[in-house]
Amino acid sequence: MKQRPVKNLGWILLGSLLAMLFLAPFYIVFINSFKTPKGIFMNAMGLPSRPYFTFNNYVEAFIELDFVRSFLNSLFITVFSTAIIVVFTSMAAWMLVRTKTKWSTFLFFLFAAAMLIPFQSVMLPLVNIMGKLGLLNPVGLVFMYLGFGSSLSVMLYHGFIKNIPAELEEAAIIDGCNRLQVFWYIIFPLLKPITVTVWILNTMWIWNDFLLPQLVINKPGWHTIPLKMFYFFGQYSKKWNLALAGLVIAMVPIIIFYFIAQKHIVKGVTQGSIK
Repeated sequence: MKQRPVKNLGWILLGSLLAMLFLAPFYIVFINSFKTPKGIFMNAMGLPSRPYFTFNNYVEAFIELDFVRSFLNSLFITVFSTAIIVVFTSMAAWMLVRTKTKWSTFLFFLFAAAMLIPFQSVMLPLVNIMGKLGLLNPVGLVFMYLGFGSSLSVMLYHGFIKNIPAELEEAAIIDGCNRLQVFWYIIFPLLKPITVTVWILNTMWIWNDFLLPQLVINKPGWHTIPLKMFYFFGQYSKKWNLALAGLVIAMVPIIIFYFIAQKHIVKGVTQGSIK
């Protein structure tokens, strides 16, 4: 009994050490974003002192980053991509669960196997095909995200739908519902916990993605926040005060979203396992 508090204290200390390790880069970026270039080179680890403290870094970085347009581009691509992924993969998973054939089993394992294919092995043929179709634009990018996000989403929905009794659907069909009505009015509302999880996971992935937008989007007016931040950081790499302020501005939206959504991720996973 006496050893338990000591053991708990050890875990607390270990957790605190790991937290400090993970938070150290954020601390360095944040404090230096308020300093002048001279203040950064004089003391990169210390808090900004009055002679070298400034808010102008954020004002200038916000303007040069064209943050409003980049934010709206990221928002458009993320919202539409995630919405299409949720609708199509929930339907696909439902049909795979309810259709007991060899083909449904084959398709399920095909979705599972697709998770193992690295993006780098298909990115050049994909860009070549989409270029011939004239879809190297945000609309084409949305459909690409549907393809890459389907595997994990179908797997998550598939495991959740298996625990929904088929008798609910049979009763709805007896009452006069067609297959589409059964899905939208009976099944889809029951998928709310796992839908929230799928929405959040895909939102964080698509919002932070850099490689696919870099290959697809070739006009400055279409740049997402990660893509704009890449060019911005390259342009201002010698002006660390502006570059670090730009990094903080770029990180703020997804950090706020994560803190709001983290409880829904846990809730969706736990409800899906208990249901």
